[in-house]
Amino acid sequence: MFNKSALLLAVTLAISAVATPAPAPVSASTSGTIIPLRKRSALTPADGIFDHDKAIAANVATINKHRQNLINLEKNKGAAAFRAGASIKPLATLPAAVEARMARRAEKRQSESLTDEEDDTEWAGTISIGTPAQKFLIDFDTGSSDLWIPSSSCTSSTCQSKSKYTASSSSTSSKKSGTFSIEYGDESTVSGPIYTDTVSVSGVTAKTQYLSAVTTLSSSFSGDPIDGILGLAFPAISNLNENPFFVTANDQGETDANTFGFFLASSGSELYLGGTDEDKYDGDIEFNGVDSSTGFWQTTGAKVTVGGSTAVSNFDAVIDSGTTLVYGPPADMKKLYAKVSGSKVYDSDQGLYSYPCDSPPEIAFSWGGKSWAISAENINLGTTESGSSDCVSSVGGIDLGLGDGVWLLGDAFMKNMYTVFDFDQEAVGFADLA
Repeated sequence: MFNKSALLLAVTLAISAVATPAPAPVSASTSGTIIPLRKRSALTPADGIFDHDKAIAANVATINKHRQNLINLEKNKGAAAFRAGASIKPLATLPAAVEARMARRAEKRQSESLTDEEDDTEWAGTISIGTPAQKFLIDFDTGSSDLWIPSSSCTSSTCQSKSKYTASSSSTSSKKSGTFSIEYGDESTVSGPIYTDTVSVSGVTAKTQYLSAVTTLSSSFSGDPIDGILGLAFPAISNLNENPFFVTANDQGETDANTFGFFLASSGSELYLGGTDEDKYDGDIEFNGVDSSTGFWQTTGAKVTVGGSTAVSNFDAVIDSGTTLVYGPPADMKKLYAKVSGSKVYDSDQGLYSYPCDSPPEIAFSWGGKSWAISAENINLGTTESGSSDCVSSVGGIDLGLGDGVWLLGDAFMKNMYTVFDFDQEAVGFADLA
């Protein structure tokens, strides 16, 4: 279905099968281009105390992102495409007090030089759109399927600090019918007209790529360095109901393989388009099939263990680079933390748990092959308060509406291994880090 000149994308920033796991190598491409990317603040500030407000904002953003994905899936494929138990949740909103505090923090951040180096919340890099090229810093997101950036017509305060797309300045731009729109937790939206244009990511170019140049931009992005988002999931959850960038580029023969790989770390992170980077992993890649009918990179037949003891088995798990934490259904999370000695409910509304800092839980996921663990470093979001011996876990319990027993494995999971997304096999692969 897809045709294939491989490229490497390096990151310095903050960025889901029914098949039996079948470990197999994927050959690396010999040519590539490294693109340095930026990072933004994480949920653990420099003082080591868990950033509760930012975690609530992250939860709201995750709920609403996948709410919108389900709205898109229903529009594109019908409700019959939903997994059993899936439902479109009400729009999640930030508590007023949290919203006010976050707004004050955004204002403070905008008035200061960008010298804080907290990391690992989102992985973003520079892309170009149009002829001649207009450059944007975007978040690469395997949990969505659309490309959007701010329009030159966006005059809100949030847009002031962003790079903006001027359609009239691009000889390859073409206006299309319809409107792109996503709701956010502050009850604002990202919305605007639809275009096609030439989009290039480190030399991988997609012509007549569908995108939106948004004229309204949620205040949620006021303190965020990114201009927009580039989705890397399947077309079924596209708000535009069109092929995402990588699918378009591969169809047009721009990549050597219908595959891309993520290496996520505090520094030297990268996204490799058109293959895998063998310098970043050891041994073979263990592939696990995905149920692409959901529109997500949604693996099936997963199991989670605590200290080697099974907590929950035979569930689906969406692999999502655009989500910071790991989420499971609340009932599953109760089973998991029942096996963690000294664990406590930290915030029942947000599904957050704590554990004794000096004995982090050994939480690992498997699909019938190797066990893929979350390291002590990546499980720890910081102490519950100053001087506390309890730490907040990056594995929490929220019903995202994705269906019965569906988990969401974000960056807290992906940072522990090299992750490969293969459209031809319809599979996600994992390999040990080099």
